Amino acid sequence: MKTPISNKEVFSYFGYGMGQCISFGLVGTFILYFYTDILGISALAASAIFLIARTFDAINDPFMASVMDTLRSKHGKFRQYLLYAPFFITFITIIAFAPLNLGPTASVLFAGATYILWGLIYTVSDVPFWSMSAVMTQDPQERTKLVTFANLGVFVGIGIPTLLFTPLAQFLGGGNLDDGFFYAVVILSLLSLPLMINGFRKTRERVEPPATKVRIRDAIKVIKGNKPMFMILATFFCNIFVNITLGLNIFFFTYNLGNASLLAVFGIISLLSCLGFFFIPMLTKRFYKKHILMTILIIDIVVRFAFYFSGYTNTTVVLAFLTITMILYTATGPLISTMLAETIEFTELRTGQRAEAVTFSGQTFTGKLSVAIAGGATGVILTIINYVPNQAQNPATLQGLFFVIALLPALGSLIRLIIMYFYKFTEDAYTEVVAKLNDNKS
Repeated sequence: MKTPISNKEVFSYFGYGMGQCISFGLVGTFILYFYTDILGISALAASAIFLIARTFDAINDPFMASVMDTLRSKHGKFRQYLLYAPFFITFITIIAFAPLNLGPTASVLFAGATYILWGLIYTVSDVPFWSMSAVMTQDPQERTKLVTFANLGVFVGIGIPTLLFTPLAQFLGGGNLDDGFFYAVVILSLLSLPLMINGFRKTRERVEPPATKVRIRDAIKVIKGNKPMFMILATFFCNIFVNITLGLNIFFFTYNLGNASLLAVFGIISLLSCLGFFFIPMLTKRFYKKHILMTILIIDIVVRFAFYFSGYTNTTVVLAFLTITMILYTATGPLISTMLAETIEFTELRTGQRAEAVTFSGQTFTGKLSVAIAGGATGVILTIINYVPNQAQNPATLQGLFFVIALLPALGSLIRLIIMYFYKFTEDAYTEVVAKLNDNKS
């Protein structure tokens, strides 16, 4: 289990995450705008779609993950899903953005059906993708490297639509964003397909599951009593506060800063902020992941208050603060995912079942739940601050948008800080668990 993972395999794993999250970035960043400004669905109706879809996921995701934990094929326990999921993700993402003129009621039904189907297919890809990090190696540092590159792939994948979508859509639409919207979705979706296919071809599973076959009802045993897993998932759920800002960025850049094209600059900021990922494996060799995360959260809170009180009249200052906050936010990703992966061994020692898929379905479900609630919240926020589509906004509306962009995520950092203060399953505890597992197998 100490055998290093080759750079080719690490980058292939990174590529799958990047390709998959191009779809996630398109849906997470642009689906609300597509619903309200192109399909003509009200913000409240869009919010209802998001919440209904996540209610479905609450039942579907853990069930699908428990099924994944019971099945194996010649491709392995999780790689089998990475073979087919890319084609379905590409197809459903394109269909979800189809600008069909169906009328008010039919448009809502179409949006709801395609959004729910997108979430279902995304689960079939995302849960196995993250679960692969637990079966490719059991070495803590190698796993940290894998998860770090996986998170890098996530943020690069999300950043690509943020960077390219608006200028691409405007170019394809002859200067009109709405006219080129669908064509930009098609191009970026097709770009993701070869990245995911290569991720399947170049990755391998190495950690053998316990001899005892996992049953679907064993998922309850995995979840019950796994306090470290719940604390990490609660920390991950706090992404909701940043997800709200991501959904409102297009409105903030369009109306507060008066230039929708600045969203492409934010895409560059998102991509560059991922460079901080490369320092995470070095830091985890010297410090507890818990303490690294807490330090990042404290800095984020201070910076965001400074951002809010500086105002938004100076675009350069705004972009500087957005850069700092994005660097801090992205740095939390690999730390949280690695800490979640470590709870798999905790579960195995306690129950005799590894159940990687069930554990990472918690991350998948929590991630989609945070995006959906954030999408619902953005619709509510836009309604509360009296946003009117395609018109100049009043000063109160602009100030409300800025408050959410600059200061609201500080609340998420504060909640995460409190959770981490009480978190006890550190590296020392994980090492003891792995040692006991190895003793039991010898």
